[in-house]
Amino acid sequence: MKYKIAFKTLGCRLNQYETEALASQFHREGYKVVEFNDKADVYVVNTCTVTNQSDKKSRKIIQSASTGNNNSVLVVTGCMTNNHESELNNNNQITYLVKNEHKNSIYSIVNAHFQGEIFSQEVLNQNLFNYQPTEQIFHTRSMIKIQDGCDNMCSFCIIPMVRGRAVSRPVNDVLENISRNIKKGYKEITLTGVNISRYMYGNIDFTELVEKILKLPGDFRVRFSSMEPDGLDDRFIDLFQNPKLCHHLHLCLQNGSDKVLLRMRRMYTTDSYYELINKIKSKYPDFNFTTDIMVGFPGETDEDFNQTCDMVKKIGFSHIHTFKYSVRNNTRAARMADQISEKVKDERSKIIRKISDSNKQNYYKSFIGKSQIVIPEKTNKNGFTKGYGENYIPVKIKSGSCLTNEYQSVKIIGIDSNERVLLGEICN
Repeated sequence: MKYKIAFKTLGCRLNQYETEALASQFHREGYKVVEFNDKADVYVVNTCTVTNQSDKKSRKIIQSASTGNNNSVLVVTGCMTNNHESELNNNNQITYLVKNEHKNSIYSIVNAHFQGEIFSQEVLNQNLFNYQPTEQIFHTRSMIKIQDGCDNMCSFCIIPMVRGRAVSRPVNDVLENISRNIKKGYKEITLTGVNISRYMYGNIDFTELVEKILKLPGDFRVRFSSMEPDGLDDRFIDLFQNPKLCHHLHLCLQNGSDKVLLRMRRMYTTDSYYELINKIKSKYPDFNFTTDIMVGFPGETDEDFNQTCDMVKKIGFSHIHTFKYSVRNNTRAARMADQISEKVKDERSKIIRKISDSNKQNYYKSFIGKSQIVIPEKTNKNGFTKGYGENYIPVKIKSGSCLTNEYQSVKIIGIDSNERVLLGEICN
């Protein structure tokens, strides 16, 4: 019998990678991967717990998966299982609760279930990197996990408690994984982890790892998932001279006030952040920067927030992931005075999103008349193909002879404001 399995992922790129790796393993073993709202024999929910809103979304997805699917296996995994283990253990609709450190064993657990075996998670070894290579099920680009956990201990963040201390994947494992995926036909590799700029295995740091990756044979390009701005130096900046490295960084800022950054226990100042941005822009003027901004951190005054607004306008981030501070138990910020009201958080979120939209329009306009190397991913029913250029800007192309998962030189001719994408045509 061919079992059907559906996945739902919440949260970060690392969660997305782990889901894709799991789905690929089930696919290779004969399972049929279906949409989450389809009828399935197994539902896997990969949760997030970074904010209260993340918890709320995760609970809603778990509830929807259990409703009307009494004969299905429901597996819940991800960071919420580490943060709210007792609560989830009391949910009788959940068949298996699998914590982060055992997530890569979900196939073994589900397979044992259908074989009628009793599988104890206590006998599993903890291995954060033992994931099977991904297949092109969800994306034409391949994510590669190089690191997990974090040692920074920001005052608002629960991730070190649910993901653990920072651990880096062996260099040879990373290179071998990437080489296999290039041979499979992937044209784009995204390095992911919790805090990838702090990668360190033996005496090989993040910059040296990227240098080794760029020397691998094959026709591919490299991107990074979300990164911290600390620990990036001139050696790293110089790497972007290599055409295999895409000109985009998602550098987490969180706040534009040094006073707030200090209370957050961030590892940089606004001046050091500006300096890094300006060094990169001086060498690569079209470089694309995106970021995270948290509004409503305890004690954030109107003056602090205005400093953040000024900073994000000045830098011109093409996209800002805006989110409200959320109290996380067992973090230092949860015990801080001067908690901000939800009304103020909502108002500040709207202001940042408005700035983000304006920045996006200005950045996108700067590409009209220029060319981007796009890897087309999907063709819709209207005959348009979408993909991303090397600056990680979405581009919509009238299909014609456009080939998916192949480099296409595309001239940017305009902006589709409704879809927030660039319009392009294949260069002759």
